[in-house]
Amino acid sequence: MSAPPGRARPIRVVLAKPGLDGHDQGAKVVARALLDAGMEVIYTGLRQTPEQVARIALEEDVDVIALSSLAGSHVAFCRRLAPLLAEAGLADRLWIIGGNLPRQDHDDLRALGFAGVFPTGSRLDDITSFIEARVR
Repeated sequence: MSAPPGRARPIRVVLAKPGLDGHDQGAKVVARALLDAGMEVIYTGLRQTPEQVARIALEEDVDVIALSSLAGSHVAFCRRLAPLLAEAGLADRLWIIGGNLPRQDHDDLRALGFAGVFPTGSRLDDITSFIEARVR
């Protein structure tokens, strides 16, 4: 993988499936799109806790913390995750979330620090472009 212009290394993304969400086909499609765009992807697999996501993001020195949620517990999960990321010194990283995200939750997710909110049906190009524009 090659680094984008002006970067010493490729953009590194941790992609996690929070909580009891057992469906990861969409996450795998997004992971493939990120890889195809030249990013490194650390896929955590299913059923991650907020503590696990924060630990992996810190250990892997990622630029982007990405969640894929279909189970409906995304706001509660993000409320637990956001302070853990901040405590780990990861508040300056790009936080994004995608999946089954009702419109009424988008503002709450952004207020928690998730700059990118990508509901089901979002274009893969929009996700990769959003990351590339914000991670330098």
